[in-house]
Amino acid sequence: MSKHKIIIEPGTENSNYWRDLWNYRGLFYFLAWRDILVRYKQTVIGILWSVLRPFVTIVVFTIVFNKLGGFPQDGDVPYAIMVCAGMLPWQFFSSAFSESANSLIANSNLLTKVYFPRLIVPASTVIVSLIDFLISFVILIGLFVWYQYVPDWKILLLPLFLLLAMITAMGTGLFIAALNVKYRDFRYVIPFIVQFGLYISPVGFSSSMIYNHENIPQYLKYLYSLNPMVGVIDGFRWCILGDNTALNISGFILSIIISILFLFLGIWYFRKTEKSFADVI
Repeated sequence: MSKHKIIIEPGTENSNYWRDLWNYRGLFYFLAWRDILVRYKQTVIGILWSVLRPFVTIVVFTIVFNKLGGFPQDGDVPYAIMVCAGMLPWQFFSSAFSESANSLIANSNLLTKVYFPRLIVPASTVIVSLIDFLISFVILIGLFVWYQYVPDWKILLLPLFLLLAMITAMGTGLFIAALNVKYRDFRYVIPFIVQFGLYISPVGFSSSMIYNHENIPQYLKYLYSLNPMVGVIDGFRWCILGDNTALNISGFILSIIISILFLFLGIWYFRKTEKSFADVI
């Protein structure tokens, strides 16, 4: 029988914490797999909801923004593909952000019974949203076939922008999750953030409408770029649409900086308040 030693040393809390994240990776896998199994439990079409929801939204956005609103498309790429290239990363972010922000409350019984790095709980929900993203990616492949569109080599860089979306969702999700434990009002704020973010992010329109508009002041363009999802969605479109769309470098760099700042802020605040979760929740 193996023997375990518990060594308590001053000043090793942070180093042990990050080591514990690896030691408790089995719990991480369990939580992620559990959420995958129960997400579509007792539903009629099951996992097809991962495809149906974004597909219906893409159809609605194409009709409203392009057919009725007359919004232009990027280059010669069909408007539906342009919208899909923005909808998929947004669906991933909104799902990962919402699930991670509510994850501690949803697992309150687990938090009060055993010790483990609490960071595992919101992190596992991001992985579940990633699985949904990979499933819904078949919509984009279907549009490629329908419109006979062939992307260029830039699509190979898509995982880098998916990683940026994960960083953005993780950072904001950790911060709101920690706040949600102490202030339960934030569970009502989360849907508002997602809905408001959808309208100010370039999902149904192209960022070129903002950056190339002469009547929009420069400071408003920079304010627009402060939305980290602008850089994520523009990056997705640049990878998928190729030369049909331009990537605003200054706005993209600003979005990356904001995403990284959100990640560090989220981890910092989460670690600062983590000790009180079991008492408050």
